[in-house]
Parts: sequence; C-alpha cells; structure tokens
Amino acid sequence: MKSNRKGIVLMLAAVFLTGLASAAYAREDEDRTGSPYFFIQSDDPGVDRLPLKSTSADVKISGVMADVMVTQVYANEGKHPLEAIYVFPASTRAAVYGMKMTIGERTVIARIRKRDEARQAYEQAKQEGRSASLLEQQRPNVFQMNVANILPGDRVVVELKYTELLIPTDREYEFVYPTVVGPRYVSREEEARGSSEGWTANPYLHQGELPPYNFDISLAVSTGLAIRDMTCPSHKVDIEYQGPAQATLRLKKSETSGGNRDFICRYRLSGDRIESGLLLSRGAKENFFLLMVQPPKRIKADEIPPREYVFIVDVSGSMHGFPLDVSKKLLADLIGNLKPTDRFNVLLFSGSSRLMSEQSIPANAANIKRAVATIDGQQGGGGTELLSALKRALSLPGTEGFSRTFIVVTDGYVSVEAESFDLIRNNLGRANLFAFGIGTGVNRHIIEGMARMGMGEPFVITSPEKAPETAERFRHLISYPALTGIRVDYGRFDAYDVEPVSVPDLFADRPIIIYGKWRGKAQGRIEVTGTTGRSKYSRTVDVKDAPVDTASQALSYLWARQRIAQLSDYNLLGKDDGRVREVTELGLGYNLLTAYTSFVAIDSEKRLIDGKATTVKQPLPLPQGVSDLAVGGAVACSKAYAPAVRSTLVETEEKDEGRPDKMKVQEAPVDLRLVKVSAPKGLDAGAIKAILEKQLPSIRACMSGRRVAKGELTITFEIDGQGRVANVKTDKTHQDMKRCFDDSMKKVGFPYAKDGNRSIVTCVFKVQ
Repeated sequence: MKSNRKGIVLMLAAVFLTGLASAAYAREDEDRTGSPYFFIQSDDPGVDRLPLKSTSADVKISGVMADVMVTQVYANEGKHPLEAIYVFPASTRAAVYGMKMTIGERTVIARIRKRDEARQAYEQAKQEGRSASLLEQQRPNVFQMNVANILPGDRVVVELKYTELLIPTDREYEFVYPTVVGPRYVSREEEARGSSEGWTANPYLHQGELPPYNFDISLAVSTGLAIRDMTCPSHKVDIEYQGPAQATLRLKKSETSGGNRDFICRYRLSGDRIESGLLLSRGAKENFFLLMVQPPKRIKADEIPPREYVFIVDVSGSMHGFPLDVSKKLLADLIGNLKPTDRFNVLLFSGSSRLMSEQSIPANAANIKRAVATIDGQQGGGGTELLSALKRALSLPGTEGFSRTFIVVTDGYVSVEAESFDLIRNNLGRANLFAFGIGTGVNRHIIEGMARMGMGEPFVITSPEKAPETAERFRHLISYPALTGIRVDYGRFDAYDVEPVSVPDLFADRPIIIYGKWRGKAQGRIEVTGTTGRSKYSRTVDVKDAPVDTASQALSYLWARQRIAQLSDYNLLGKDDGRVREVTELGLGYNLLTAYTSFVAIDSEKRLIDGKATTVKQPLPLPQGVSDLAVGGAVACSKAYAPAVRSTLVETEEKDEGRPDKMKVQEAPVDLRLVKVSAPKGLDAGAIKAILEKQLPSIRACMSGRRVAKGELTITFEIDGQGRVANVKTDKTHQDMKRCFDDSMKKVGFPYAKDGNRSIVTCVFKVQ
C-alpha cells in the first residue's frame, strides 16, 4: 500500500513538474523571438555581458526649452571583442539633432543618413573591423544604440543631443528624463504573422535587481520669472538657487543606481504665471516662430453636462504588485467620487477581457461598491491584449444625452502603439479618451498618443501618494473643455507652414502652442480667439515686442519635430509613400533622428584585424515596482514553485521508507521560510520582508544538496546608502546558507536610510 501511494505521489508530482517545465521552456523559446526574456550570465568569463558602464544627462533649461546631452560610456572588461546593443528611452517630444563617438583620443562626428543606408554602412564597418556606432529610432520614445568592435580594454563614449519644449499643465512645468524601457508584450498573433520587432526581444534583470550601470543627471534652470516650488518626486537631489530665476539640481551620491525609474523635476513660476508670448528665430535660409498663449480661466460648475465614463483597466502580469495597487487606489477615487447623475462601466483586460455590464449603469452606491470590490480583487497576470480591449470598449452603445469619456489605465508595455492610435482615431466618435500611465517607467509614447488621438489628456502616476492628487486633476479638467473654437489671425505677420494647422480644443489648464515659419519683417499682431463656457476669449500678441534669436537652431528642430509627429499621426490612418518621403527629407534636412533616418559614426581606423566580435544585448533593469510577471509569467512561476514541489516529493519518499521526519541533510531544495524581519526606525520592515521573500526560490535552489540543520536560523546584514546588501553574518553552522543568501542579494535593491548611513537588518528563517 505504501509503495502504491509513493508511486502515485511520484507520478502526480512528475506530471506537475513536467507541465511546469514544458511551459517554461516553451515560453522561454517563444519569448526569445520577439518578447523580453530574463538575462542569464554567460559561462564564458571572457565575454563582458554588461558593457554599458554609465549613462548620464546634462540638462540646460532656458525659458521653456530644454537642451539635453546624454553621455553613454561603454567599456570592454572581457577578453573578446564586442558589439554592444542597448535599448533605451527618451522623451516623446525629443528632437534628437546630434551624436558623436569618442574612442581614446579619436572623436567621430555622426552623420544623419537614411535608415537603410545608415544600417548598411554600420554593418560594413563592423565587418571591416572598424569601430562604429549606430543610433536608430524604434518608437518616438524608444531608441537603440549599436556600438561595434569594442576591443578588450576599450572605453567608448557616445554623446547624443536633443532639445524639447516644456509645456506647463495647471501652470506647473515638468521635465521628465525616462531611464528604462519597460518590457513590451508581443502577442501570439504578432509572432505568427512576423510583425514583431527585434528590439522587443531584450534581456531583463529580475525584479528588485538594481541597474548594472551608474546613472547621473544634472539640471541648470534659467527662467524669466522667479522659480518657486521646485521638487524632484522621483530621486533624492540637491537644489541650489543662484538667484530668483536660476537654479541647479544634482543627484545625491546615493542615487547612482537610480536608472530604474523616470527622473522627474517639477516647478512653478511666481504668481503661478507661465512664460507665454512669442519667440522668433532668424536663420540663413528660414525663420521660425513659437507662440505660447496663456489659457483662459475655467468655467463654472453649473455648466458641466452629465457624463458617462467607461474605465478600461489593465490587470495583466506587468501590472502585478505596485502598478496594480496604484491603479486600485486611483480607480477607487475616480469611481467612488462619481456624481449620482453620472453613468459608468468597467472593462478589465489582460490576455482576455471582462465587462462589468453590457451597457453603462447608474453611479449609485451599490454599483460603485460592486465595481470597486471587483477591481480590488485583481492580482495581475497574463498577457496585455490592449487592442481587443479597446475594440470591445469602443463598440459599446452610448447613453443618449450623456457626454462620453473613455479612461484607459495601463503601464503601456505593448508593441501595438500605431494600431491603438488608429483604432481610437477611427472609432471614438464624439467621445474623448484620457490615458493614465501607472508606474515608474511607463511607455509614455502610447499613453500620450492615445490621449492625443482621443482628444483628451495623458496622466502618469509614479507613486500611490499621487493617485488622489491626479484623480482630482482629472475631475478638474474633465468638467468641460477650457477653450473651444480656437482661431488664429496673423494679420501683417507673414506666417506659413504652421503646426498644427487647426488648434484642437483645450481640456487642461495649459497654453495654446503654435509652431511655424515666417518671412520678411517681424511686424504686425497675432490674435487668438475662442469660446470658454458662455464667454468669448481673445488674446493679442505684438510681434515687434518679441526678441529675435539669430544664434540658436532650437526652434527649427522643434518645428521639424512637430511636423514629423503630425505626418506620422496621419500615416496611422493609411501609410502614404509621399508622407514617408517627407518625413525622411525633414530628418535629413534638419539633421534629426526619425523612423526613417538614423545617426551613424564610423572610425576610419581598422582596429579588429582577425576574428569576430561577440554581440551582446545590454540587460535592462525592470522599472521600479514592476514584477517578473511582466517578462514571462510561466518561467517566473515555474522557477518559483518547482523547488517547493521537489522538496515535498522527496520528503514523501523518505517517510514511506520509514525514515525520521527531520533530517540533518536535505538533498532537495529546502523548505525555507522567512519568519521575521527587524529593521531600525525609518526603514519599512514590511517592504524589506517582501523583497526577501521574492528571493527565497533562488536561495532554496542554491541550498540544494548542501548540509542544512533544521530549525530556526538568524541572519544579520547591512543596507548601505545605495540600498545594497553588505556584511552578511550568521553562526558557523550555517555558512552555506550565508553564501547562498549573499549570492542572491548581490543585485537586489532595498529601502535605505534617508541620511545615507548604513542600517543593520535582522531576519529569522525557519528550515523544515
């Protein structure tokens, strides 16, 4: 009887493990074609798999324009020549206008070329043994850098420059420097039809692991009006003021591993004013202008029409944990504060979608309670089928007499941006759409693009504390468009090639932005008119009062970038060869990175004489707060649970053979549990415990086959000023455990003391 029971247990466990393993291998093989995958260190010690050593940004903000120089340092500390591939993000408004590469004493200025020609030149240089770098745009906010033939001992520095316009919302300026590209979900349909792109197949570190490269950023801000309320909610910084309208911001030394979340700087100007007005630039061939006009005051509450809201909520694997917790807070606030006269519906999506009701329901107490409870019960898991969710939501029947609004809540970790924009633009009808990006490194391209196509506004929430504030901002602006029917009369000012051609309605408390070119004299008046509520709006700008800049090319880059964005938007409705040619010509003519033009720098010296370089993809950290489920749920889950099943299987066998329940040696992964964590005041012991528990599977696997005494054991360690583990200690009988703990914690980031001092943490484990 015992033998039969043992056989059944063995068979069931084997089937379970085989299912997990096959799912894991299938998913891992599938993911390596077009989806992200986990980084695995090569067994070859001669290959440096982490060639990116540092990335930094030097930012100069003058008025409403930011000029940014990004420096990436690559080094080969291995024994073999390398080609490094690094995927990294940028601002959605960035106009990238220059790049150079430095190897030792030699500097090569990059040239802008057609994308195919640049790639061909790069590949030829690589084959000929010359060092080269290639910068390509994969998305307006995702770039890829290739650096070829980095020889052992080489240090290669690549610098790229971009400019962008800072547009205040609610009279607050915000500069965002994205630091990491989140993993992009690629559907099976995309894989099957071969439409997935190579850049999405990128290696990622596990959740909690810190970036393997140093990160740094500094800002020098100079405005025409006095600065007030400058803050950095994302990182620890030092801010110094050189005068009322000048300030510098630098990262604290403890933030060298802060490249796993977007850097955000916010500030206001005195009196809550904005730097509205006219900027002119005169060039050798063309002249450019930028017009920013102060928005009107918002209308009264009694003019707000009844509304119908459809909430489209991402509950996929990448939202597991922190992002979904923030979403729950946001939605509880948004739905919980609907008016009794409103109606609403909720659609939850991951690999499939689930609808609360086939038509919108009244926002009464019972319906609100049911909706909030349903959302609160979500854990996050599965793929991110955004397109099918949008199709289903946009096809729902509307309610007669109600103004309709769609609200999408997601991290945007998908690769179907263009298809989503196209779908919204063609199916939105008279409704509008607002997009909420949740997380520390969201896909801002799709968040901002969906809102732009939906005639709404984008929001990004990076922490739970910001959810109520953002919900209030949304309610504030959704009341009614701030300004409709906007028209611009240029009078005697000879303006042409104006972007946008027609100014859309304004929802947010933000200025009207117009780019363009001008001829002849800087003369005349520009008048902007519109309607706000039941009132007329009018603003006049005198051209002769505007300063004329003859040195900077920033306005030409910004105009061209805006024009490229408009052409790209139209291309979503149907690709047109003429528009592709125009984008290409704009990129070449204005020296800008686009979807069809790339920067390439090629060294003239042949450096790799014999042999071939090993290609390595720089592994990326997961954005702070994003779990392993964003990369591969099946793989992550199988690795996490298989050791526990194996341990149960072995212990069952031992009992059936009549052996004692407690053994001094565990030949299978041990059943290790974390019982207690003690941390000094100021550190979140619960957060530390959660991070430790996520590392238990790797510690269990490491302990397989080692001698482990059953019972309780205590480990103490220090957390330094950068959140790294140091000085791990335990008693002499658990040195194997200490080594496994040490290895598992090397790249994990923990909360750390605000003063940068070391903190001692004690944790108690139980071995059964």
